[in-house]
Amino acid sequence: MKKDREKSGLTVEVRNNDVNGAMRVLKKRMQNEGVLNELREKTHYTGRSEKRRLAKKAGRRRWLKKQSEKETTEGN
Repeated sequence: MKKDREKSGLTVEVRNNDVNGAMRVLKKRMQNEGVLNELREKTHYTGRSEKRRLAKKAGRRRWLKKQSEKETTEGN
């Protein structure tokens, strides 16, 4: 690769011809950046009411997870 050219976007360096390892690293970086979620959201139109319903459902899931973590720490 040329060093004088600026890289743009997500890049992963393949070391010792380990393509599987590079793919694993790329997928992890894409997950952390939120690229996969953004792609899933843009595949089809989601109306306002459905977005609101999904946000409420996600909030409830977060709250229940927090409550269960709280119970496990208090139980010990």
